[in-house]
Amino acid sequence: MIFDIIKKRRSVFPVQYNDTPIAKADIEKVLEAANWAPNHRCTEPWRFKVIQGEAKGRLGVFLAKKYEEFDPKPKAMKIKKLQENPIMASAIIAICMQRDPNESIPEWEEVAAVAMAVQNMWLQCTEMGIGCYWSSPGLIKHMGEFLNLANGEKCLGFFYMGNFNEELTKGKRGSIESKTEWITE
Repeated sequence: MIFDIIKKRRSVFPVQYNDTPIAKADIEKVLEAANWAPNHRCTEPWRFKVIQGEAKGRLGVFLAKKYEEFDPKPKAMKIKKLQENPIMASAIIAICMQRDPNESIPEWEEVAAVAMAVQNMWLQCTEMGIGCYWSSPGLIKHMGEFLNLANGEKCLGFFYMGNFNEELTKGKRGSIESKTEWITE
């Protein structure tokens, strides 16, 4: 069963979402799945900030303004997408990482643990029939101005979530044999 869910997982984008809200209990279940990700020395570095309601519009305006501020030739289409994507989502979860203050493990291991937490979220959404995707625009480095980030915490992206109606395409992968080397001697 888990293998079928893994193979069924897809990116579902805000333009594909419908207006049906996602229940708070469902978002909490997705976050609880994240909480069970593996992590070295139990640092549990993942932190999440759920953005809903009017805050989605504020996020879109913030992202668009930051884009215009830092791009010498901002594109109208990109500005529109930055403003509209958050509004089309039922929820956006800011994916954050709290660095171990003692730096007892390499930072990449904490980033990997957060990525595994996001994979758990994605698989839980797939099982529940909720569309989602992880966006990591360059603008996330400015999210400390929008989010209340703790010392040592940084934003690694956004997990957009929404209900959707359309059928998703089947995934394609090359053979694992072409990506595997067996070393036996």
